[in-house]
Amino acid sequence: MRETNFIEQNKDKWREFEHILDSPRKDPDKLNDLFVQITDDLSYSRTFYPNRSVRVYLNGLAQRIFFHIYKNRRSRARRLLTFWTDELPQLIHESRAEFRTSFLVFLLACLIGVVSSAMDGQFANVILGDSYVEMTVENIQSGDPMAVYKEKGAFGMSLGITLNNLFVAFLTFVMGVFFTVGTLALLIRNGIMLGAFQYFFIERGLFWDSFLTIWIHGTLEISAIIIAGAAGITMGRGLVFPGTYTRLQSFQRSARRGIKIMIGIAPVIIMAGFIEGYLTRHTAAPPILRGGFILACLAFVLFYFVWYPRRKARAGFKEPIRDTSISADADQWINFSQIKSSGEIFSEVFVFFRRHAGQIVLAALFTAGLYTAAVFLSGTAPPAEQFIFADRIFGTAIALRQFFVNETIPFLPAINILCFSIMGYVVFRRLILEEQEGPRDGIVVGLIKMLIPMGVLQLLLFTNFLTLALLPAPVIWAYASLREGTNPVTALVRGISLISQSYSKVYGLFLILMLVGFLAFALADSTLAWFYLDLASWVILLEESAMQQFSAVFLAFITIFILYLVFAIILIGGGVLYYSLLEIKEAPALMERIKHIGQRRSIKGLEQE
Repeated sequence: MRETNFIEQNKDKWREFEHILDSPRKDPDKLNDLFVQITDDLSYSRTFYPNRSVRVYLNGLAQRIFFHIYKNRRSRARRLLTFWTDELPQLIHESRAEFRTSFLVFLLACLIGVVSSAMDGQFANVILGDSYVEMTVENIQSGDPMAVYKEKGAFGMSLGITLNNLFVAFLTFVMGVFFTVGTLALLIRNGIMLGAFQYFFIERGLFWDSFLTIWIHGTLEISAIIIAGAAGITMGRGLVFPGTYTRLQSFQRSARRGIKIMIGIAPVIIMAGFIEGYLTRHTAAPPILRGGFILACLAFVLFYFVWYPRRKARAGFKEPIRDTSISADADQWINFSQIKSSGEIFSEVFVFFRRHAGQIVLAALFTAGLYTAAVFLSGTAPPAEQFIFADRIFGTAIALRQFFVNETIPFLPAINILCFSIMGYVVFRRLILEEQEGPRDGIVVGLIKMLIPMGVLQLLLFTNFLTLALLPAPVIWAYASLREGTNPVTALVRGISLISQSYSKVYGLFLILMLVGFLAFALADSTLAWFYLDLASWVILLEESAMQQFSAVFLAFITIFILYLVFAIILIGGGVLYYSLLEIKEAPALMERIKHIGQRRSIKGLEQE
């Protein structure tokens, strides 16, 4: 092609590029497309017009696009800042109806608690518990009604309260998965408790003393619970009103929004715990000082969560919220060559789980049966004495450690390692098959490779459940070993290297998955298991002692089956996360795209045959 024809054919496109570059607001995705097209044209000009001015012009234009891309590329610190200044306020504004609902439901529940306490003198005992009421009455009689905030050391109290508040807030959020009903129920429960608690002091003429003490930390703490309720309603709303999306797509979209809101209030919950541990105990401080602090906390909540989002909305948000678009249901697949946020990975975990639910459930049933048979055949005590099951919510979850450390089952660690390895191999193999032809090792070698990382996982469980903070290491270690076909030592070094690329992404994702998994397990195990056990007792006629043994075996099987399903979700999360960490560290997909820059010819941006 003659140079004049080449220029005439592309000059309109180049002029459009210059206009976009000179505009004050630039679309990063558009700039990326421009960069690819310009480099194609530049490569063509270098080949056919190496000494002509068009090559110099295109080279300068490509440099301008490149500098704009990297000048506008946000650092991690910048992205974190814009999350608090732009993205979270936009989420709050778009979820304002859910915020109003959460606030009104909580306020109504508080009023119910106050009215019920006024009408029934024993209502506070029912809601707050006899022991707490008796302790508070004793403190009032001793002249220090707020002594409960001084019983422990500041640090220990602050840490315990923070962890409890985080659990309550996340439970309120996660319960939104039950079509928002669970979140509304917890808001009502907490609201009634607060109303009964506050009226307990009003009834005894201690309103101002209690108000100036409780609301020092309560302003932030209660606000966080209401916002967590709004996040839960936001998530559940996607299930109730899917709109033009499928119900699963709508849930994925709303869950991402809810998770981001929860991340946004985590610092508020931590600050409330710090204030309760270190400041609330100073009940002798001047009332004007305590009242001023309460007003300052209230002003912050109203400013950031009410006024600021409305102001940002009037001014106009810079860009749509990221990570909320969902592809068509038939086209949903896992992108193995992209750096993804925790919210995107969280969604892909359940996309993968749904697609391979049959194989995962069968693997969980098989391993649960293997576990149950091995445990009760090798145990030194009757089944009813090996495990303790409590017929209440969270009953089995609280005693979960007995399934990993049990004195009556000498070979329990080996049984767990084998079952973990089978589940790990099945889940990881399905994930690898989506990316490539299959694992580089056979089934036997693959299972053997799983044994060492899963053995480390069992060791963590055997030591202390707090060591589950190290859970990402054996999961990513096992996946790297199977996917890359390396020995366990090399895979361990590889896993640690990948985790070090983004601790926040790793631990943020695993914290969410473990919390969701724990709540799902806790809500599903005892209540449902006892329900099915009652049904079984109607059709299986056994003596009382035999029925006790049967119940222990049945409940153990159900519990471990649910536990393995939760474990599968964590394994999927670790496997999908591996690819994002790999792209951060080595950028194999990016390097592959760069390698092909200039190798394709294009006409007006379209690839030429």
